[in-house]
Amino acid sequence: MPKQGWLTKTLAIAGTFLAWLPILTLVIITGAMLIRRGEFHFDYLIPAELFPVFLGGGLLLLWASTRAKRYRVWIGVGFGAAVFFLVAGQGIAVVAGLASGAIRPGGWQSSVVLGLILLYDLAVIAVGVGGILLIRIVYWSESSIKNPA
Repeated sequence: MPKQGWLTKTLAIAGTFLAWLPILTLVIITGAMLIRRGEFHFDYLIPAELFPVFLGGGLLLLWASTRAKRYRVWIGVGFGAAVFFLVAGQGIAVVAGLASGAIRPGGWQSSVVLGLILLYDLAVIAVGVGGILLIRIVYWSESSIKNPA
């Protein structure tokens, strides 16, 4: 039987907030730069820089989804993909010499690293969406979601 008590609800809310925080920070900083300086500056690396926050949120969501027995695969695969893409992107940057400055940005190596970081960002969003769906399930029973009347 799924556990939908206060602990599961608290884990789901805290995990979802922490999982979305890197993306929300990116949106807030982009908006602030647009308002303040009048220029669009989208720093796609912010979610990667805030990985420890996402890590905490992802682990809380994994725990909550395990307790609720819902969205374990969605959150688990998304979390694993995010970790993989970030580690792979950083590993390639180090091996290729981008991280040390041995080669100049702009080659195929930069494109691969950029692609992996963007895939990481998308995986973070997927985990955040899984958290929102999990909150919906733990706060409202399935019958009330399917039949809102």
